Amino acid sequence: MFKIRILAIFFILAGISIGYFTYSSELGSGDVPPRLPFKLGLDLQGGSHLLYKADVSSIDPSDIDNSMAALRDVIERRVNLFGVSEPLVQVEETGVFSAGKEKEYRLVVELPGVTDLEQAVAMIGQTPFLEFKTERDTKEQEEIFEAQKIGERLYEDPYFVTSDLTGRYIKKAVLEFDSTTFEPKVGLEFNKEGETLFAKLTKENVGKRIAIYLDGAPISVPVVREEITSGTAEISGGFTAEEAKLLVGRLNSGALPVPIEIISEQGIGATLGGDTLMKGIRAGVYGIVAVAIFLILYYRLAGLLAVASLSIYTVLMLFLFKVFGFTLTSAGIAGFILSVGMAVDANVIIFERIKEELQGGKMVQGSISDGFSRAWLSIRDANISSIITAIILFWFGTSLVKGFALVFGLGVLISMFSAITVSKVLFLSLGIKEGTRFSRFLLGGSFN
Repeated sequence: MFKIRILAIFFILAGISIGYFTYSSELGSGDVPPRLPFKLGLDLQGGSHLLYKADVSSIDPSDIDNSMAALRDVIERRVNLFGVSEPLVQVEETGVFSAGKEKEYRLVVELPGVTDLEQAVAMIGQTPFLEFKTERDTKEQEEIFEAQKIGERLYEDPYFVTSDLTGRYIKKAVLEFDSTTFEPKVGLEFNKEGETLFAKLTKENVGKRIAIYLDGAPISVPVVREEITSGTAEISGGFTAEEAKLLVGRLNSGALPVPIEIISEQGIGATLGGDTLMKGIRAGVYGIVAVAIFLILYYRLAGLLAVASLSIYTVLMLFLFKVFGFTLTSAGIAGFILSVGMAVDANVIIFERIKEELQGGKMVQGSISDGFSRAWLSIRDANISSIITAIILFWFGTSLVKGFALVFGLGVLISMFSAITVSKVLFLSLGIKEGTRFSRFLLGGSFN
């Protein structure tokens, strides 16, 4: 009993300490910001939502996923350069579940706190799409010209054909000056994979031209004199120093592996976000208070202990949100509130099992132990099915669904701990006396 009471005191003190830390870390004074504020998503603090369509028509189907992942990484780097807090950049596929409908790849960019759409679009910028094209042989050029005269193959470049080498393989770009003409140029260094591709490209095209295209326009068309295995290349497109410097900066911040086109831009005002946040908080507070009143009135002492257990559960969840930097969205708040409901369900199942044991004539302590044991199987099965659902939603869902699934899944795990461990320890620590009708009444039974 002594150890149980020490453990109960530990849970209560830990809950109070965690609750105080969570509350105090949210407070700021004057110009001093909060020490560790909650990270709010786009829908709660306002910002910009940009939707881009990716053109994957020239990419091998087996390489699309890798290219889209590289595109996401590049855009993330560009956004991070501007210090946007908690940006969200992710790839979406449309038409996945529609038979006969071609897949469309999209890039979703959410910038919390950036409410100026022009600023947001400029932030992503007209990021250059750099690609290397090899020269067609004369016979093939003539075939395309003849076909175009009769209205066929109109969109094919008669001079060059796209290669596998694109800007995604660039390791870095530097500003250089020609030693003879002092003309500014851009030096490129490829990564290991790009080095191999460039060596293969130059080896197979000795004596031919390799065109360097930037955003669909040729900017340099050098002739390959020999195989280049050093993994470096130069772009000399008649740049001014400022143009070359700008190009270097854009390439270093990320040359896009896939061309993208903006198809939707939406600003979410801070007022709307703040209103959504307050509504979410009010809904959560009202719901928890209503549930607490019901538990205390219906289950008496057991309900009071459940409220204490749920309070520890709530502050622990909020603490985890802060420590692990979860971004709270309205969907995440919904998942949190739903997980509170799961925690209440677990307590109700336990209390009903205890009442059944008491009605069966068992002693109080025995009823408590057997009630928890019998309830565990039902709670375990229900929560495991909920966790499996959360995993599937997180795996296949989009941003808001992922946020909901993550918070809900974590909440279910923590709720099991609070219902089974914390509630049981609090129950046993009270040392409720055996054999009195009042003790049975406190546990939700009747005086009879």
